[in-house]
Amino acid sequence: MSKEPAAAERVLVIKPSSFGDVIHTLPAVSALKKTFPHWNIHWLANEEWAPLLNGNPDLEEVIRFPRKSFHGLGGLLKARRWAKKNLAPRKFDRVLDFQGLLRSAMLAKACGANQVVGFAQARETAPLWYDDTVNLSDWELLHAVDRYLALAKALGADISNIETHAFHLTEGISAEAVPTDQTLIALHPFSRGIGKSLTSLEVVEFCQAVKKFSPEKRIVLLGSDTLDDINLPENTINQLGQTSIAQLIWILRQADVVVSVDSGPMHLAAAITDRLISIHTWTDPAKVGPWQKQAWFWRDGQLLRIGDIKAGQLPERRKSRRLIEQVRRQTNRLLPEGTMAHLAQAVVGPDGVFDDS
Repeated sequence: MSKEPAAAERVLVIKPSSFGDVIHTLPAVSALKKTFPHWNIHWLANEEWAPLLNGNPDLEEVIRFPRKSFHGLGGLLKARRWAKKNLAPRKFDRVLDFQGLLRSAMLAKACGANQVVGFAQARETAPLWYDDTVNLSDWELLHAVDRYLALAKALGADISNIETHAFHLTEGISAEAVPTDQTLIALHPFSRGIGKSLTSLEVVEFCQAVKKFSPEKRIVLLGSDTLDDINLPENTINQLGQTSIAQLIWILRQADVVVSVDSGPMHLAAAITDRLISIHTWTDPAKVGPWQKQAWFWRDGQLLRIGDIKAGQLPERRKSRRLIEQVRRQTNRLLPEGTMAHLAQAVVGPDGVFDDS
């Protein structure tokens, strides 16, 4: 690095989005603050994801970025002007671009800081805007959390002993419809990604199977989408489209086990608990699954711990995602028939993966 960390600095972290990526950056920022406690760290985040950072003890300030106001090529120039008006006056000493895209690099440079740092592997010509780059030769094999920790390490941060507690999240806000005196299974069935979302049929099958194996347990459905007009079993609490981020965090903290498709809320759950099953159809669970090694994942008919596989062992099949989505729409199933009942048994059945007896 061309500039050694000072005892006290004003530092801007640029990681505006998305849901999961904001979560992935938390341990790196925690390591920086722990190593350099006198740093005043500010974080630029999209308005919709800023609540993930509420109450974070590592941060001096969360700066809300109105991303939806800047679209297209003209939006790039407007965003740069916004940064000069709203970020440059804060006089940051250094800016850390964890996002690694042209827009974020331009925002970083517009701050007028003494140093802008980013990844050599950043996309869209972003490295051309940096003063210093961090080159990760094993970039393609690393989980996002580990990439971001590597940037923190390059700045001098101690990243040893980074555990779940490095994900500094608010305790959340209670959701009135969710009981606190019953055992809860949280199910997050939807994702914005193609070929990732469960169908309504599969949601019902999971809920019915949980009722069969453990009728006293309640299921809480979480997510921003809504289900088709179907009848959910009486053991199910439908919170789809009814929770804020703060309430989502609170519910995940209450849950005994979380089952989720590959999505931002899955990564939020992984920051809170390792009693988690992440469902993957075409993504590499070692790279984009839960960071916690004790968490579980399902892919290709296998239910395994994250720590039992290496990156590339179950490689990404990006080219197949549209075919997976097409089959999902035609058959009303994302996963093979019987999979949801199998997952329910793994969660609450005798000799399940979370059986504490």
